[in-house]
Amino acid sequence: MAQVLIVDDEMGIRELLSEILADEGHSVWLAENAAAARRLRAERRPDLVLLDIWMPDTDGISLLKEWSAGGLLTMPVVMMSGHGTIDSAVEATRIGAADFLEKPIALQKLLLTVKKALKHETLQVKKPLTLDAFAHSPLLKDLKRRLEQAAAKTSVLLLKSTSGAIAEICARTLQTPLTPWLDLSTASSALTQEMLQKASGGVVFIADLAHLGKLQQMSLAFALERLERLNLQLVAASSRPLATLVESGWDAALVSRLGEVWVALPQISGHADDVPEIASLLLAHLAERGEVPLRRFSSGAQNALRMHRWHGEWAELLGTVRNLALSALEEEISSEDVTRILQTEVVENGVTQALPAAFFDQPLREAREAFEKMYFEYHLTGERGSMTRLAEKTGLERTHLYRKLKQLGLNIGRRGDERD
Repeated sequence: MAQVLIVDDEMGIRELLSEILADEGHSVWLAENAAAARRLRAERRPDLVLLDIWMPDTDGISLLKEWSAGGLLTMPVVMMSGHGTIDSAVEATRIGAADFLEKPIALQKLLLTVKKALKHETLQVKKPLTLDAFAHSPLLKDLKRRLEQAAAKTSVLLLKSTSGAIAEICARTLQTPLTPWLDLSTASSALTQEMLQKASGGVVFIADLAHLGKLQQMSLAFALERLERLNLQLVAASSRPLATLVESGWDAALVSRLGEVWVALPQISGHADDVPEIASLLLAHLAERGEVPLRRFSSGAQNALRMHRWHGEWAELLGTVRNLALSALEEEISSEDVTRILQTEVVENGVTQALPAAFFDQPLREAREAFEKMYFEYHLTGERGSMTRLAEKTGLERTHLYRKLKQLGLNIGRRGDERD
């Protein structure tokens, strides 16, 4: 039978799953957090991992990314969450998760999922999404040429005014097939010479410089000194002007080095006529990869996408297409589907109303907490419960974001818009 690693911060769930799987004849190892999971993964080779998303030290999505980036995702991983959203499931699958279980976990569902995951001796590696998928879009075809031209002359390339998924698409475009990929954004320990040597010939990626902590900044400086020697390409994205990094305590020389060669992504708000074509190409590629069902946009839906004001730019467009494909009830996505996804409920929820006078009569600590709660309620509504987009919007690392939401008593797992 199989050796199964269960990673969950709730003792009751660990014990329950352990008893069920042990009764089925499996050997079970238990980890109460990401640190314990890392240690067990380093010491042993589990046949399967059941990994909780919400944990106190490092969230499960980040740990999954870490294992994937470090070449440790050699076993099927099934994600678990009581706060599951469509975005969480899709993101975990994109990174390499075999399946997704929503708590409370039914016995038969658990056993069927474990059986299905264990049938795959090796994970199916999906081709990463690159700008090659958008060869019919003149806007993105031109962007690809600019990226390749710039990267050919430098080992350090900055992507200005962007972050997250679209930044990774650009970086993956520059990655030579079958070469290593090192995501520095997910590194929880100091970068070593050995880690860089393993990534030799590949790409070192940073999803957003603004999200790097002090340790990761030191790792970045360490990597910069060794890029050319190890034939590494560094692609770093920044959602904020570099000057703000220096103001927040970054080393000025390091920031200057990062900003020597850069490419600014075209803003889709200025290319409305390209949006339907880009959205259709993205939809087709996601379906090709098995991430969403087969769907197509009606002419009305294309017009609705063209007319929308994309304040969230690329991240908003990518999230919209993915959610439309997953939530539309018919094979043809209608204009009503687009309106449903893009409509804002902020005013209806009252979060933009003026602050009451009583707000200013509170002690500073209570007033600050009240404001933070209103702030996150506002963005949770605007991002429709997506933790990925919420982290990008607020500039917080996911683990810190989860802690902050828990401190404020905001349970996103109960939000109606997450189920759309």
